[in-house]
Amino acid sequence: MHIEFRHLRTIKAIHDTGGLGRAADLLNITQSALSHQIKGIEDQAGVELFVRRTKPLKLSAAGMKLLAAAEEILPRVSALEAEFEGLIAGKSGRLHIAIECHACFEWLFPVLEAFRKAWPDVDVDIRPGLAFDALPALRREEVDLVVSSDPEDMAGTDFTPIFDYDPVFVAAASHPLAAKPFVEAEDFADQTLITYPVERTRLDVFSQLLMPAGVQPATVRQVELTAVILLLVASNRGVAVLPDWVVRQVRYNSDYVTRPLTKSGITRRLYAATRSEDTGLPFMAHLLRLAKQEAVKLQSEAPK
Repeated sequence: MHIEFRHLRTIKAIHDTGGLGRAADLLNITQSALSHQIKGIEDQAGVELFVRRTKPLKLSAAGMKLLAAAEEILPRVSALEAEFEGLIAGKSGRLHIAIECHACFEWLFPVLEAFRKAWPDVDVDIRPGLAFDALPALRREEVDLVVSSDPEDMAGTDFTPIFDYDPVFVAAASHPLAAKPFVEAEDFADQTLITYPVERTRLDVFSQLLMPAGVQPATVRQVELTAVILLLVASNRGVAVLPDWVVRQVRYNSDYVTRPLTKSGITRRLYAATRSEDTGLPFMAHLLRLAKQEAVKLQSEAPK
């Protein structure tokens, strides 16, 4: 037996309206075409679907079974159609984000909170990109956006600049290096460096300063949370290098000082990597705008 969606819609329309004429009007077909369709279904099924000569027209036991199937299947089909329409219109979709910048969780959450309210039908998830190769995962469509400070020349991938930041040296105000106007790679040789628990190649202090100079700190202590890093630094248990926007608010605290890395400082740029065909999606474009707006807020908080 070959049952089509239109057959299910027909059975439900006749049951809901109680007559062929009203059902035909509801389905926007002629009563003759509706009668022909019913006969075709009954011929395929080998049973009668209606109890004839009843007003309103009633379904037979077999017809009730087909009605039950219609009431189960048709709403699911309608929901699927609405979902596809949303995808086509760019109103819904999937946004799985991988973050290669450990400190960026604190910056990204306000962005996602605003995004969630604007795009409730978009499935948002965050995966710590530090635990896997995020950019290859983007190409494999396992994630949809990667926050990274290391753009690559990848076909079919767009790297949208979000904002620039300076990795800065952070130490207790009483630390000997606090007296210097800036710090250099050699200053870390006898220090305990407190970092996030990630590969050294993904930390600015190593990739941009220490590794090029061939310098190793005396000790590396890994800490998960920014607040704990700052607590340890304030206790003079070590020094750290963090993005300037992360420590900007605590610059007013006498327990801390921040200093540039090298005399000229080091500036890094944060990017949002997306597949080229997804960059222009309405919800993706809005997320990128929100990210840049939040970055402007971070910059406006800089001390004058």
